Amino acid sequence: MTFDVIVIGGGPAGQSAALQLLRARRSVAVVDAGRPRNRRAAHAQGFFTRDGTPPGSLLEISRAQLERYGTLEWVEGGAVAASGEMDGFRVELAGGRVLEGRRLVFAVGVRDDLPEIEGLEPLWGREVFHCPYCHGYELERGDIGVIGSSELSAHVAELITEWGEVTFLPAGAVPTPEQVAALAARGVRVEDAELVRLESGPVAHLADGRALRFAGLFAVSRVWPASPLPQAMGCAVEETPMGGVLVVDAMGATSVAGVFSCGDAAKQPHSIALAVGQGAFTGAAVHRSLVF
Repeated sequence: MTFDVIVIGGGPAGQSAALQLLRARRSVAVVDAGRPRNRRAAHAQGFFTRDGTPPGSLLEISRAQLERYGTLEWVEGGAVAASGEMDGFRVELAGGRVLEGRRLVFAVGVRDDLPEIEGLEPLWGREVFHCPYCHGYELERGDIGVIGSSELSAHVAELITEWGEVTFLPAGAVPTPEQVAALAARGVRVEDAELVRLESGPVAHLADGRALRFAGLFAVSRVWPASPLPQAMGCAVEETPMGGVLVVDAMGATSVAGVFSCGDAAKQPHSIALAVGQGAFTGAAVHRSLVF
C-alpha cells in the first residue's frame, strides 16, 4: 500500500497535521517513537481548554480521536531511514518494515543540548526549565535562578522577573557591562561566584562554597531536530542562536520537493499551542499539494 502521507512524529504537531489530512479522506501513516520532548513535565500549561493536563494525556486523547478515522495507520516505533522523491517516498522502520508514501512530513521535534553543569540533566523538565510561560506561574513568585551559560541568558533573566525574584548564576557566560546595567534595572541580582553543581530542591552550589535554594531554575538549551533523517534526505537546516531549525517556506515545505515539516523542528520558539497550529496549517498545505 502507498500512503498519501507518512508523518514521522506523533507529537502535537504531527497529530495535528495528520488530523487535517484524515479529514480530507487521505490515507495517513503516523510513525511515532514515543519519546516526546516534554515527557518529564508533570503538566502542560497554556494550551487552550487543556491547561494543566499531563502532556502524555493530551497525546492519548488526540490519538484516540485520530483512530476514529478509518484511513489512519498508527505505527509505534522509530524510523531509521527515509529516501525517495515526490510521489515515491520510502521510510524504513526499526523492525525492517518499509512504508511507501506520496508525501512526507517530519514532525520529529527537537533534542536539547544542555549546559554542561553537574546535576542539571536529571532535573531538566522537573526543576530546571526552559520556558517561563510554561512553568513560571507555578513557582508562585518565589526565588528563581537563571543559569548563565549562553549569550541569551541575560535576556532570559530580564524577562523572568515577571514571575519572581531573579538571581543570575554565571556558568560560563559573563554578562557585559550593558547587560549588568539592564539586569540591575530589572532588579536581578548577579552572583560573582560561578555555578558548579546542582541538586534537587533545586539547590545551586557555587564555587565559593555557598548553596542557594530556589523555587525553580531556568536554563537556555540549544536545540536540534531530534531525528537525523531530514538532513540525511537533504533538507536544509538553519543555525540560530537557539540551535538548528529545518528551513521551511510559508506552507511548511522543506528544501526537498514533497517533504514538509512542522512543530518544534521547523519553528522557534516552542510550545504545544504553537506546534498544534503549525501542524494544522501544514497538514492542509500537504493536502493541497496532493490536489493541485
